[in-house]
Amino acid sequence: MVFPERFSDLPDYAFPRLRKLLDVHGPGGDPIAMTIGEPRHAFPDWVGEVLAAYVGEFAKYPPNEGTPELLAAISGWIGRRYDVDVAPDRIMALNGTREGLYNAAMALCPETKGGGRPVILTPNPFYQVYAVAALSVGAEPVYVNAMAETGHLPDFASLPKDILDRTAIAYICSPANPQGAVADAAYWRTLIGLAEAHDFQIFADECYSEIWRDTAPVGALQIAAEMGADPERVVVFHSLSKRSNLPGLRSGFVAGGPGSIARIRQLRAYAGAPLPLPLQRVAERVWAEESHVEESRALYQRKYQIADQVLEGVPGYVGPPAGFFLWLPVADGEGAALKLWQETGVRVLPGSYLSRDTAEGNPGAGYIRVALVAPTQEMQRGLSLIRDCLYD
Repeated sequence: MVFPERFSDLPDYAFPRLRKLLDVHGPGGDPIAMTIGEPRHAFPDWVGEVLAAYVGEFAKYPPNEGTPELLAAISGWIGRRYDVDVAPDRIMALNGTREGLYNAAMALCPETKGGGRPVILTPNPFYQVYAVAALSVGAEPVYVNAMAETGHLPDFASLPKDILDRTAIAYICSPANPQGAVADAAYWRTLIGLAEAHDFQIFADECYSEIWRDTAPVGALQIAAEMGADPERVVVFHSLSKRSNLPGLRSGFVAGGPGSIARIRQLRAYAGAPLPLPLQRVAERVWAEESHVEESRALYQRKYQIADQVLEGVPGYVGPPAGFFLWLPVADGEGAALKLWQETGVRVLPGSYLSRDTAEGNPGAGYIRVALVAPTQEMQRGLSLIRDCLYD
């Protein structure tokens, strides 16, 4: 089978690359996995009861956009969390947000923009689906470095006017994966104003919004509403994977303007896979309940404290304000990951596997990403091994 030429620009996915790097070597100690962002805190203990109560609904086709009850629960959560009124017809339930982040580009990216090939902007480093979506729709992906100098967020406003005029979509992740940086209200106002001036849409990946140290991050819909921006300007994505420690539920949502959501729903009708009904029933209740989120957040806040204590004095260490990754500076990410594995058994991800080479270099090359998802004692032991192996 011959794949389209545009996919020749696609790098290997991060985790197969990591296996090629590490698995030809034995671990230097009992393995500790600190690579993948798979939450391991407890999910609500009543999830199984809800699933069992509705197991018979596996015999039914699920509604394409989500049950009315689920859409109402999500709408209610948005209202409580961001003080924004988003009607259910502006929401679609997702079978995991990766599906939504990809299919939204398929549904909403025009064939031309500004008299030429459309541009899709993505932060660099980035979640790999952003780049795949851009290539799939025939857009030109433009990688905008998110470095310490820019607060680990992309400075889209610094791009040339001809690029911005051709921009159809800008992906942005806040809190950011992998750095944990948070877009504040001023950042959102600047980006939304830029999108209004150059007529592009913002795809706001806010999947880590409920994991934070001191202050709940503001949301893109919240600031767009305050500004009176075009309702179609911002499309947001959220997930129960991180918020509620339910990555296997594959439940999230996309919300935006009524026109955008209608087009995304139409694509789903032909090419998507709605969440099975029993899983939607679980999601209905999970979006409506906050105590388990608060308990999980408190545990992450304790993990931030442990990381600060263990890594105090490490050159360049900055504890993240949100999310559950550490973005640790090293001389060479691949070399550091290999050294850790061979000498300690700790498994981390080279930052360059999450970013692309640009004219200014690869912004992830001098970092490793460390996930804080393991049980607390195991995480603390892993961080101590990282400190002693790489920084002492």
